[in-house]
Formats: sequence, structure tokens, C-alpha cells
Amino acid sequence: MTTVGILGGTGPAGGGVAIRLASCGYDVVLGSRDASRAAASAAAMTPRGAGSLSGAANDEAASCDLVVVATPWDSAVATVTTLRSQLANKIVISMVNALAREGRELVPLYPPRGSMAAQLAFALPESTIVGAFHHLPADQMLDLDSGLDGDVVIFSDDDQARQRVADLVNEMPGLHAVIAGSMSLASAVEAFTAVCVSINIRHKVHSYVKLAGLRD
Repeated sequence: MTTVGILGGTGPAGGGVAIRLASCGYDVVLGSRDASRAAASAAAMTPRGAGSLSGAANDEAASCDLVVVATPWDSAVATVTTLRSQLANKIVISMVNALAREGRELVPLYPPRGSMAAQLAFALPESTIVGAFHHLPADQMLDLDSGLDGDVVIFSDDDQARQRVADLVNEMPGLHAVIAGSMSLASAVEAFTAVCVSINIRHKVHSYVKLAGLRD
């Protein structure tokens, strides 16, 4: 079974991905700068199924077969740069959004290369970057009984890696993969997260993306 490491896995966004991956049979390692914090976060979760959750330092999480970057946007590049050798020749999933809060809204920020996925691709030239998990409400991801039924928009310049991540997403309870296209869409996909979160703040809900017309 493929192992999955989640850099920044102690946060709610990374934790939500972790518990749903573990619940469909994957062995997941929550990574953190503080290994004891990661271990405590993993112990507090109860996945369902044959998978497992454990906590460790980020370098151990980066040694897994497939790695998800779930760190805050302003530390993502620095985090992966120190782990470049462990991440070489692997699929690295970016779920990072560069956002800033202004009043009751979040607004998108645009890093020098246009998106956080592009920033990670530049920092990790020997890795294959795939974008996914951007528009999901963390609370509903963490709660396996939330009734979540959301679409996950996926983009990458590598067809095989993109499909591999889509297959993984489709195994996760409550999620459905939607392959959007290439890395050229990264900026638009990431920025739309600001719209999703702002709607949830304004209306005090946990809405998510579901695209009509794709499934029966």
C-alpha cells in the first residue's frame, strides 16, 4: 500500500485529508516541525478502515511514497526546499492557497510565479507537482459523519501524475476527482478558494464545490 506523508499535517486542512486517506486504507504520516505535536494530532484522530495515522517530523513524512503539502502558504517553499532530496522523483500534491484576510473576506495573493503550485514546482525541479484539495471545508473533512459530497479540482502538467491523484481522491470517502487540466489553471483554482471561504464566513456555513453535469 502506498504511504502518504502530509507536510503541515497538524493543521485542520491537512488533518482532514489525512483522516480520509487513512479511512480508505492508506498509511498516513502527519508531518510537523515538532514531531511530538504531530504524534499528538495523529493520536487524536480515529480513522475508519484498514489504514493508519502516525505523527513524525516533516523529514519522515517527506520520505513517504507520495507527499501532500498542507503548510501555511508563507512557509511552504521554505519547508519543501529543505526536503528537496527526499521529495525528488515523487508526486507532490499542493493544496496550498496564498490568502489574506480583509475584514470578513479572504482575498487571494499572487506569488511571483503566479500560484503556489508554480512556486513549489520551481523549488522542487525533480518532483512532479499536482494541485488538489483546495476548496474543501476543513471541519467537514475532519468529520467523517458530515455527509460531505464534494468535488476536488485537480491540475498538473503531468498526465500520469494527475490521473494517479484523481484515482486516490476517488477512493476517499465523500470526495470525487475532477481533472481540470494543466498547471496554467493553478492561479485561478487557488484564487477561487478565497471565494469559497468568504462565502462560508459571510453565511456561517460549510459549503464546498460540487460541479453539476459530471456525474449521473
